[in-house]
This record gives sequence, C-alpha cells and structure tokens, in this order.
Amino acid sequence: MIQAKRNIAIVAGGDSSEWEVSLRSAQGLMGFIPSEKYNRYVVVIRKKDWHVVDGEQRFEVDKRDFSFVDGNGQHIVFDFAYITVHGTPGENGILQGYFSLMQIPFSTCGVAASSLTFDKFMCNHYLKSFGINIAKSIELELGKPYDVQKIVDEIGLPCFVKPTADGSSFGVSKVKTLEALKPALEKAFSEKSNVMVEAMLVGTEVTSGMYQTKHKQVVFPITEVVTSNEFFDYDAKYNGQVDEITPARVSQEMTREVQMLTAKIYNLIHAKGIIRIDYIIAANGTIYLLEVNTTPGMTATSFIPQQVRAANLDIADVMCDIIENEFEQ
Repeated sequence: MIQAKRNIAIVAGGDSSEWEVSLRSAQGLMGFIPSEKYNRYVVVIRKKDWHVVDGEQRFEVDKRDFSFVDGNGQHIVFDFAYITVHGTPGENGILQGYFSLMQIPFSTCGVAASSLTFDKFMCNHYLKSFGINIAKSIELELGKPYDVQKIVDEIGLPCFVKPTADGSSFGVSKVKTLEALKPALEKAFSEKSNVMVEAMLVGTEVTSGMYQTKHKQVVFPITEVVTSNEFFDYDAKYNGQVDEITPARVSQEMTREVQMLTAKIYNLIHAKGIIRIDYIIAANGTIYLLEVNTTPGMTATSFIPQQVRAANLDIADVMCDIIENEFEQ
C-alpha cells in the first residue's frame, strides 16, 4: 500500500523587519524539500493574516486546525510545519506554542529553547554559566535612563549596539566614538525595546551548523566569515558583501573544538532541528560565543546549505531527516 504524501507547510513571513528574508528562505526550502515525497505549501503569516500562496492564488488558513481549502475545493490539513519565520512570531517560541497546542509537529526548537535563544543577552549569559566564553555586555531598556560615558567606561570602544531580541542585523551598529553611541542606541531602540551593548571581539568569525535526530547527530563543516564591511551587517549577510569560506581556514583541531562546542550548546539549550551558532576565535585560540540562531536562513546561498554541500550531504536527505524524525517513535 502506497503511503499518502505528507502535507508540509513552509511557514514564512512574520511581523518583524526580517519579512523579506523569511520569504527568500521559504523559496529555498521549496527547492530543498523533495516534491516526490511531500506536498509542499508556502504559508505566509502577517499578524492575523495567514494564507497559503500558490502562484497568484491565495487561500486563507483556518487557524482552528491549521488547514485550508484549495482551488479545487479540497480540504488540506497540514501534517508538519517547517518554520522559517526569522524574528517574531516564528523565532521566539510563539508559533512553536501554537503548533504544540495543535499537536502539529514542527521543525524547530520548542517554546523554551526558542524563547531563550531569541533573547541574545539572556541566552549568552545563561550559557556563560556553563563555562561558555562570551563578550562583556550590558542590557538597556527603552524609557529607562542611561549614561553613555558609564557605558563606555564599562564596555569600552569599539563596541556593538544591537536589539536584544532580533536578527538579520537590523538596528545593529558598530560604535567607535562616545558621540556615536547615543544615535546607535536610538537606532536599536527603533527596532526593539531592549538593547544590548557588547564589547568588540577581535579574531576570526566562524559559524557552525548542526542537527540531531533520535538516531544521529550531524555537525556540519564550519564556515569562515570575511567581510570588508565594518561588521557582518545586513548587506554582508544578504547582498553579497562577504566572503563565506567553507570549510573555514582554521586547523582541524580548532574545527573539532568549534564543532564540539556547538554540540554542547545544542544539548544545553535542548535544541531541535537545525541550528547555527556564530563564534569569534581570538588570536590565542579562545572561542567566544556570539549568538545562537535556532531558525537559520535557508536560501540557496545561506550558510546551512553551504555547509551541507561541504559535508557531501544531500540537503533533500537532511530535510527528510528533520521531518521524519517527528513521526518516528
């Protein structure tokens, strides 16, 4: 007996500045998830507006059971959600909570891990308690007074200012002078109500992806990130102003250390699905955590697909691993 194809919702969009990036990831996933095994649909969400996009057609999603009626009048119920919403509500645990309540399997970490990792300041300091090296940082809240001189005295210059809970480098600034700090904070506060100021780390930037199923753990080759921009900003990430070298030009021993650290963090946060972790390797060999990303970009040129290719793996097989793991006993 031939088993019916599972209906896969590739959930994209969201309510943050990362809307466009998310839609690009959805198109990448449409190419990665094999059509011969699954019926794939892109579900675009924006606040209360949830709809399936099929070419020029749009079909409203019934949130009561996460289903829709297609152009032929057929009622389609989704079996699995591949969440590729970068930012709220797909990266911070909100969508994960909905799918958990609906008892619909999904691709990413659960509510707790997603919520934790979305808050960079909280996540980094949580992991610091387990011996993970992080940069010195402080957190500020919109509407509460701050003293730029005291911040500089504590953190130093240059430093980075970024929204505490966000991604894709929106609202992020590299600050070199005392006078530039206040405008950078205002820029970050325009994105989110909580902002972190982080000491600059000097070294080689690398990023490491992995996933785990009930039967295996796969840590990909790591990628070195080299940009002529001031830092790995939005243009570097998404407009090609960067060299991404996979595998990274570091020793095999250092590569193994980074990969082992990624696996350790994966387990510490109780991750699920594919995650990507960014680091700085200092000149003395110390590895510093930058951030944990539990909903990494999945465009054709994103880090994870690059690393999958470098590992001589087929990304369609990786997608099947992620999906089928949720249905195995």
